[in-house]
Amino acid sequence: MDVDMDASLPNLKKHGKLHALRRISALGRITYEALRFEGDNTVRNQVIARYLNAEAEAQQSPGASSMAVTPDNYKFKYKVHGQFDGRDVYVFEVTPRQKRAGLFQGEVWIDSSTYLRVRESGKLVKNPSFFLKRVAFVRNYEIRDGISEPRQVQSVVETRLVGKAELTINFSNFMVETTAAADADIQ
Repeated sequence: MDVDMDASLPNLKKHGKLHALRRISALGRITYEALRFEGDNTVRNQVIARYLNAEAEAQQSPGASSMAVTPDNYKFKYKVHGQFDGRDVYVFEVTPRQKRAGLFQGEVWIDSSTYLRVRESGKLVKNPSFFLKRVAFVRNYEIRDGISEPRQVQSVVETRLVGKAELTINFSNFMVETTAAADADIQ
């Protein structure tokens, strides 16, 4: 899939954009191929690169399933039945059972007909670094062919050194390669 990352450090008045190709192997390994970057190198190195490194570390950690949004990791409290993007959804408040890195407190929106997620939002309950004060996010998904695929991620990180860092990631052109040469990779 194509990925467009738009990042900024508002207090420093710095901004940058990355266009990349994201691939997911049959084993679930995520890789990025940077195609174009424009903007300030500080944003590229301190916001975008840090996000990509954190995603790579999360997928390589032996306890990746310990971060899944499941009853093993979270308490669910039904809030409301509503609408999102023309779909009937159930909204649940989620609270982690333990305060661990990677877990969040917030909401999960589930499509009422497919039971697939369409939105997650909240804040991390344990910051992954001393340099971060608070990490808040909203992830929107699109249901296509029985798969809940990412559409957009918006993150706001309050840092101790440079103040606020903002990152918006838009995903598009999701496709599954079917050739033998693709080794069943998902793009």
